[in-house]
Amino acid sequence: MTSPDRAAALADAPAQSVESKPFELVCPAGSLPALKAAVDHGADCVYLGLRDATNARNFAGLNFDEAAIANGIRYAHDKGAKVFMALNTYPQASNPELWRSALDKAADLGVDAVILADPGLMQYAVQKHPKLRLHLSVQGSATNYDAINFYREQFGIVRAVLPRVLSLEQVQRVIERTPVEIEVFGFGSLCVMVEGRCALSSYVTGESPNTHGVCSPPKAVRWVETPQGRESRLNGVLIDRYAPGENAGYPTLCKGRFDVGDDENYYAIEEPTSLNTLELLPQLMKMGVRALKVEGRQRSPAYVAQVTKVLREAIDHSIANPHRYAAKPAWMASLDQVAEGQQHTLGAYHRPWK
Repeated sequence: MTSPDRAAALADAPAQSVESKPFELVCPAGSLPALKAAVDHGADCVYLGLRDATNARNFAGLNFDEAAIANGIRYAHDKGAKVFMALNTYPQASNPELWRSALDKAADLGVDAVILADPGLMQYAVQKHPKLRLHLSVQGSATNYDAINFYREQFGIVRAVLPRVLSLEQVQRVIERTPVEIEVFGFGSLCVMVEGRCALSSYVTGESPNTHGVCSPPKAVRWVETPQGRESRLNGVLIDRYAPGENAGYPTLCKGRFDVGDDENYYAIEEPTSLNTLELLPQLMKMGVRALKVEGRQRSPAYVAQVTKVLREAIDHSIANPHRYAAKPAWMASLDQVAEGQQHTLGAYHRPWK
Protein backbone atom coordinates (compact mmCIF):
# COMPACT_ATOMS: atom_id res chain seq x y z
CA MET A 1 0.00 0.00 0.00
CA THR A 2 1.45 3.39 -0.97
CA SER A 3 1.60 6.15 1.62
CA PRO A 4 -1.30 8.21 0.18
CA ASP A 5 -3.47 5.07 -0.02
CA ARG A 6 -2.43 4.17 3.52
CA ALA A 7 -3.34 7.65 4.75
CA ALA A 8 -6.76 7.49 3.11
CA ALA A 9 -7.45 4.04 4.54
CA LEU A 10 -6.43 5.07 8.04
CA ALA A 11 -8.41 8.28 7.87
CA ASP A 12 -11.56 6.37 6.90
CA ALA A 13 -11.08 3.61 9.46
CA PRO A 14 -12.19 4.03 13.08
CA ALA A 15 -9.56 4.02 15.81
CA GLN A 16 -9.05 0.64 17.43
CA SER A 17 -12.58 -0.10 18.70
CA VAL A 18 -12.95 3.54 19.79
CA GLU A 19 -15.46 5.80 18.07
CA SER A 20 -14.11 9.03 16.54
CA LYS A 21 -15.68 12.38 17.33
CA PRO A 22 -15.85 15.50 15.13
CA PHE A 23 -13.91 17.60 17.67
CA GLU A 24 -11.65 15.85 20.16
CA LEU A 25 -10.22 16.96 23.49
CA VAL A 26 -6.68 15.58 23.82
CA CYS A 27 -5.28 15.65 27.35
CA PRO A 28 -1.86 14.94 28.90
CA ALA A 29 -1.01 11.84 30.92
CA GLY A 30 2.33 11.95 32.67
CA SER A 31 1.28 9.09 34.94
CA LEU A 32 -1.46 6.49 35.28
CA PRO A 33 -3.37 8.61 37.85
CA ALA A 34 -3.24 11.55 35.41
CA LEU A 35 -4.51 9.34 32.60
CA LYS A 36 -7.44 8.18 34.71
CA ALA A 37 -8.16 11.77 35.78
CA ALA A 38 -8.30 12.88 32.15
CA VAL A 39 -10.55 10.03 31.05
CA ASP A 40 -12.84 10.37 34.07
CA HIS A 41 -13.31 14.10 33.45
CA GLY A 42 -14.16 13.85 29.76
CA ALA A 43 -11.02 13.58 27.61
CA ASP A 44 -11.64 11.99 24.21
CA CYS A 45 -7.94 11.12 23.92
CA VAL A 46 -4.91 11.03 26.20
CA TYR A 47 -1.26 11.13 25.20
CA LEU A 48 1.64 9.59 27.09
CA GLY A 49 5.28 8.57 26.75
CA LEU A 50 7.84 6.02 27.87
CA ARG A 51 10.36 6.58 30.65
CA ASP A 52 13.25 7.43 28.34
CA ALA A 53 14.53 9.98 25.84
CA THR A 54 12.01 8.99 23.15
CA ASN A 55 9.48 11.57 24.37
CA ALA A 56 9.79 15.31 24.95
CA ARG A 57 8.77 15.22 28.61
CA ASN A 58 11.52 12.96 29.91
CA PHE A 59 11.42 14.00 33.57
CA ALA A 60 12.27 11.76 36.51
CA GLY A 61 9.15 10.31 38.13
CA LEU A 62 6.99 10.81 35.03
CA ASN A 63 5.83 8.59 32.19
CA PHE A 64 5.02 4.92 31.77
CA ASP A 65 6.49 1.46 31.69
CA GLU A 66 4.85 -1.19 29.50
CA ALA A 67 2.63 -2.55 32.28
CA ALA A 68 1.29 0.91 33.10
CA ILE A 69 0.61 1.65 29.42
CA ALA A 70 -1.31 -1.61 29.03
CA ASN A 71 -3.31 -0.75 32.14
CA GLY A 72 -3.96 2.75 30.84
CA ILE A 73 -5.07 1.55 27.42
CA ARG A 74 -7.56 -0.87 28.98
CA TYR A 75 -8.90 1.85 31.25
CA ALA A 76 -9.25 4.39 28.44
CA HIS A 77 -10.77 2.00 25.91
CA ASP A 78 -13.28 0.70 28.45
CA LYS A 79 -14.54 4.27 28.77
CA GLY A 80 -14.46 5.10 25.05
CA ALA A 81 -11.25 7.15 25.02
CA LYS A 82 -8.18 6.81 22.79
CA VAL A 83 -4.51 6.61 23.75
CA PHE A 84 -1.70 8.21 21.76
CA MET A 85 1.99 7.55 22.44
CA ALA A 86 4.45 10.43 21.98
CA LEU A 87 7.71 9.30 20.39
CA ASN A 88 8.45 12.87 19.46
CA THR A 89 12.17 13.40 19.98
CA TYR A 90 14.82 12.75 17.36
CA PRO A 91 16.76 9.45 17.33
CA GLN A 92 20.43 9.95 18.08
CA ALA A 93 23.17 8.44 15.94
CA SER A 94 24.65 6.66 18.95
CA ASN A 95 21.48 4.67 19.70
CA PRO A 96 18.68 4.85 17.09
CA GLU A 97 17.48 1.42 18.18
CA LEU A 98 15.95 2.94 21.33
CA TRP A 99 13.39 4.80 19.19
CA ARG A 100 12.64 1.83 16.92
CA SER A 101 12.12 -0.41 19.92
CA ALA A 102 9.78 2.17 21.44
CA LEU A 103 7.72 2.24 18.25
CA ASP A 104 7.55 -1.55 18.23
CA LYS A 105 6.26 -1.45 21.81
CA ALA A 106 3.61 1.11 20.87
CA ALA A 107 2.33 -1.13 18.07
CA ASP A 108 2.39 -4.27 20.22
CA LEU A 109 0.55 -2.56 23.08
CA GLY A 110 -2.26 -1.41 20.79
CA VAL A 111 -2.10 2.38 21.08
CA ASP A 112 -4.51 4.25 18.83
CA ALA A 113 -1.78 6.42 17.29
CA VAL A 114 1.87 7.35 17.67
CA ILE A 115 3.00 10.99 17.63
CA LEU A 116 6.25 11.27 15.66
CA ALA A 117 8.67 14.03 14.65
CA ASP A 118 11.51 12.21 12.89
CA PRO A 119 11.05 11.21 9.20
CA GLY A 120 13.34 8.21 9.61
CA LEU A 121 11.17 6.85 12.40
CA MET A 122 8.08 7.49 10.28
CA GLN A 123 9.61 5.43 7.47
CA TYR A 124 10.37 2.63 9.94
CA ALA A 125 6.73 2.71 11.08
CA VAL A 126 5.46 2.53 7.49
CA GLN A 127 7.67 -0.47 6.76
CA LYS A 128 7.24 -2.42 10.02
CA HIS A 129 3.77 -1.43 11.20
CA PRO A 130 1.73 -0.36 8.14
CA LYS A 131 -1.58 -0.36 10.03
CA LEU A 132 -0.37 1.95 12.80
CA ARG A 133 -1.92 5.40 12.73
CA LEU A 134 0.72 8.16 12.55
CA HIS A 135 0.38 11.73 13.86
CA LEU A 136 2.92 14.46 13.14
CA SER A 137 4.17 15.93 16.41
CA VAL A 138 4.43 19.63 17.10
CA GLN A 139 8.15 18.79 17.39
CA GLY A 140 8.07 18.16 13.63
CA SER A 141 7.82 21.96 13.16
CA ALA A 142 5.36 21.85 10.25
CA THR A 143 4.06 25.40 10.02
CA ASN A 144 2.61 25.28 6.48
CA TYR A 145 0.40 23.01 4.40
CA ASP A 146 3.15 22.05 1.94
CA ALA A 147 5.18 20.50 4.77
CA ILE A 148 2.14 18.70 6.19
CA ASN A 149 1.13 17.37 2.77
CA PHE A 150 4.70 16.13 2.23
CA TYR A 151 4.49 14.07 5.41
CA ARG A 152 1.13 12.68 4.28
CA GLU A 153 2.39 11.76 0.82
CA GLN A 154 5.62 10.19 2.05
CA PHE A 155 4.55 8.54 5.30
CA GLY A 156 0.76 8.52 5.46
CA ILE A 157 0.47 11.03 8.31
CA VAL A 158 -3.24 11.47 9.13
CA ARG A 159 -3.03 14.20 11.79
CA ALA A 160 -0.64 17.09 12.43
CA VAL A 161 -0.18 19.11 15.63
CA LEU A 162 0.56 22.72 14.73
CA PRO A 163 3.32 24.71 16.48
CA ARG A 164 2.08 27.49 18.75
CA VAL A 165 3.37 30.30 16.55
CA LEU A 166 0.56 30.55 13.98
CA SER A 167 -2.24 33.10 13.94
CA LEU A 168 -5.83 31.95 13.47
CA GLU A 169 -5.69 33.16 9.87
CA GLN A 170 -2.63 31.01 9.25
CA VAL A 171 -4.28 27.99 10.88
CA GLN A 172 -7.27 28.50 8.62
CA ARG A 173 -5.09 28.57 5.50
CA VAL A 174 -3.43 25.31 6.52
CA ILE A 175 -6.77 23.57 7.09
CA GLU A 176 -8.13 24.73 3.73
CA ARG A 177 -5.19 23.22 1.84
CA THR A 178 -4.62 19.81 3.42
CA PRO A 179 -6.76 16.71 4.00
CA VAL A 180 -4.70 15.95 7.11
CA GLU A 181 -6.53 16.38 10.42
CA ILE A 182 -5.28 19.44 12.29
CA GLU A 183 -4.77 19.49 16.06
CA VAL A 184 -3.97 22.74 17.88
CA PHE A 185 -2.96 23.59 21.42
CA GLY A 186 -5.80 24.98 23.50
CA PHE A 187 -4.39 25.32 27.01
CA GLY A 188 -1.06 25.21 28.81
CA SER A 189 2.41 26.67 28.82
CA LEU A 190 3.51 28.45 25.69
CA CYS A 191 6.70 27.97 23.71
CA VAL A 192 8.10 31.06 22.02
CA MET A 193 10.10 28.95 19.58
CA VAL A 194 8.82 26.86 16.69
CA GLU A 195 8.84 23.54 18.49
CA GLY A 196 11.40 21.10 17.18
CA ARG A 197 13.83 23.89 16.36
CA CYS A 198 14.74 25.06 19.84
CA ALA A 199 18.17 24.32 21.29
CA LEU A 200 18.32 27.09 23.91
CA SER A 201 18.50 24.66 26.82
CA SER A 202 21.51 22.89 25.30
CA TYR A 203 23.59 26.08 25.41
CA VAL A 204 23.51 26.00 29.20
CA THR A 205 22.95 22.33 30.08
CA GLY A 206 24.09 20.37 27.04
CA GLU A 207 20.61 18.84 26.71
CA SER A 208 17.63 20.02 24.67
CA PRO A 209 14.06 18.76 24.35
CA ASN A 210 14.72 17.62 20.79
CA THR A 211 17.52 15.24 21.75
CA HIS A 212 17.06 14.27 25.40
CA GLY A 213 13.38 15.07 25.88
CA VAL A 214 14.02 17.75 28.50
CA CYS A 215 13.92 21.54 28.40
CA SER A 216 15.93 22.68 31.42
CA PRO A 217 16.61 19.22 32.94
CA PRO A 218 15.74 19.09 36.66
CA LYS A 219 19.27 18.01 37.60
CA ALA A 220 20.48 21.43 36.43
CA VAL A 221 17.77 23.44 38.24
CA ARG A 222 18.46 25.20 41.54
CA TRP A 223 16.61 27.75 43.67
CA VAL A 224 18.93 29.67 46.01
CA GLU A 225 18.03 32.09 48.79
CA THR A 226 20.30 35.16 48.72
CA PRO A 227 20.30 38.60 50.41
CA GLN A 228 19.06 40.01 47.06
CA GLY A 229 16.11 37.57 46.92
CA ARG A 230 15.36 34.05 45.76
CA GLU A 231 17.33 33.17 42.65
CA SER A 232 16.58 30.50 40.06
CA ARG A 233 19.61 29.08 38.29
CA LEU A 234 20.10 26.66 35.45
CA ASN A 235 23.42 24.83 35.58
CA GLY A 236 24.71 27.73 37.65
CA VAL A 237 23.49 30.41 35.26
CA LEU A 238 21.22 33.05 36.85
CA ILE A 239 17.81 32.95 35.13
CA ASP A 240 15.69 35.09 37.46
CA ARG A 241 15.55 36.73 40.89
CA TYR A 242 12.30 37.03 42.85
CA ALA A 243 11.09 39.48 45.47
CA PRO A 244 9.66 38.17 48.79
CA GLY A 245 6.27 36.57 48.17
CA GLU A 246 6.68 36.52 44.41
CA ASN A 247 5.98 33.20 42.66
CA ALA A 248 9.19 31.54 41.45
CA GLY A 249 8.77 30.05 37.99
CA TYR A 250 10.60 27.06 36.58
CA PRO A 251 13.92 28.33 35.14
CA THR A 252 13.99 28.16 31.37
CA LEU A 253 16.12 30.50 29.29
CA CYS A 254 13.22 31.80 27.22
CA LYS A 255 11.19 32.76 30.32
CA GLY A 256 13.89 34.41 32.40
CA ARG A 257 14.15 38.10 33.27
CA PHE A 258 17.24 39.75 31.94
CA ASP A 259 19.08 43.07 32.30
CA VAL A 260 18.36 44.90 29.07
CA GLY A 261 20.14 48.19 28.60
CA ASP A 262 21.34 50.17 31.59
CA ASP A 263 18.32 50.10 33.87
CA GLU A 264 15.71 47.68 32.51
CA ASN A 265 15.03 44.17 33.76
CA TYR A 266 12.14 42.24 32.23
CA TYR A 267 11.01 39.14 30.34
CA ALA A 268 12.90 39.93 27.17
CA ILE A 269 11.82 36.79 25.25
CA GLU A 270 8.59 35.43 26.76
CA GLU A 271 6.54 35.96 29.90
CA PRO A 272 5.50 32.98 32.04
CA THR A 273 1.83 32.71 31.09
CA SER A 274 -0.51 30.02 29.77
CA LEU A 275 -2.35 29.79 26.49
CA ASN A 276 -6.13 29.72 27.00
CA THR A 277 -8.45 29.38 24.00
CA LEU A 278 -11.81 29.16 25.77
CA GLU A 279 -13.18 32.19 23.96
CA LEU A 280 -12.08 30.82 20.56
CA LEU A 281 -13.78 27.40 20.71
CA PRO A 282 -16.65 28.12 18.25
CA GLN A 283 -14.21 29.73 15.83
CA LEU A 284 -11.79 26.79 15.99
CA MET A 285 -14.62 24.32 15.39
CA LYS A 286 -16.05 26.32 12.50
CA MET A 287 -12.71 26.52 10.69
CA GLY A 288 -12.35 22.74 10.87
CA VAL A 289 -9.86 22.12 13.65
CA ARG A 290 -10.05 18.41 14.46
CA ALA A 291 -8.69 18.36 18.01
CA LEU A 292 -7.79 20.63 20.91
CA LYS A 293 -4.66 19.69 22.85
CA VAL A 294 -3.82 20.44 26.48
CA GLU A 295 -0.14 20.84 27.39
CA GLY A 296 1.12 19.49 30.70
CA ARG A 297 2.37 15.92 30.99
CA GLN A 298 4.72 17.23 33.67
CA ARG A 299 1.79 18.55 35.69
CA SER A 300 -0.18 16.81 38.46
CA PRO A 301 -3.30 14.65 38.12
CA ALA A 302 -5.19 17.45 39.89
CA TYR A 303 -4.15 19.87 37.13
CA VAL A 304 -5.24 17.40 34.47
CA ALA A 305 -8.60 16.84 36.17
CA GLN A 306 -9.34 20.54 36.58
CA VAL A 307 -8.39 21.56 33.05
CA THR A 308 -10.13 18.59 31.43
CA LYS A 309 -13.34 19.19 33.36
CA VAL A 310 -13.53 22.86 32.34
CA LEU A 311 -12.67 22.26 28.69
CA ARG A 312 -15.10 19.34 28.42
CA GLU A 313 -17.93 21.51 29.70
CA ALA A 314 -16.93 24.42 27.45
CA ILE A 315 -16.60 22.26 24.32
CA ASP A 316 -19.97 20.60 24.91
CA HIS A 317 -21.55 24.01 25.47
CA SER A 318 -19.98 25.36 22.27
CA ILE A 319 -21.22 22.38 20.23
CA ALA A 320 -24.73 22.76 21.61
CA ASN A 321 -24.85 26.58 21.38
CA PRO A 322 -22.37 27.71 18.71
CA HIS A 323 -24.10 31.06 18.07
CA ARG A 324 -24.77 31.87 21.72
CA TYR A 325 -21.52 30.63 23.21
CA ALA A 326 -19.57 32.77 25.66
CA ALA A 327 -16.74 31.66 27.93
CA LYS A 328 -18.07 31.69 31.48
CA PRO A 329 -16.12 33.71 34.08
CA ALA A 330 -16.07 30.64 36.34
CA TRP A 331 -14.30 28.66 33.61
CA MET A 332 -11.69 31.37 33.19
CA ALA A 333 -11.15 31.65 36.93
CA SER A 334 -10.72 27.89 37.27
CA LEU A 335 -8.14 27.71 34.49
CA ASP A 336 -6.27 30.77 35.76
CA GLN A 337 -5.74 28.96 39.05
CA VAL A 338 -3.55 26.40 37.28
CA ALA A 339 -2.12 28.66 34.58
CA GLU A 340 1.55 29.50 34.50
CA GLY A 341 1.96 32.74 36.43
CA GLN A 342 -1.80 32.51 37.10
CA GLN A 343 -2.43 34.49 33.93
CA HIS A 344 -3.53 33.63 30.41
CA THR A 345 -3.09 34.79 26.83
CA LEU A 346 -4.30 33.99 23.33
CA GLY A 347 -0.67 33.86 22.24
CA ALA A 348 -0.04 33.93 18.51
CA TYR A 349 -3.69 33.15 17.74
CA HIS A 350 -4.44 36.81 18.30
CA ARG A 351 -2.04 39.24 16.67
CA PRO A 352 -3.49 42.77 16.90
CA TRP A 353 -1.13 44.13 14.24
CA LYS A 354 -2.39 41.71 11.56
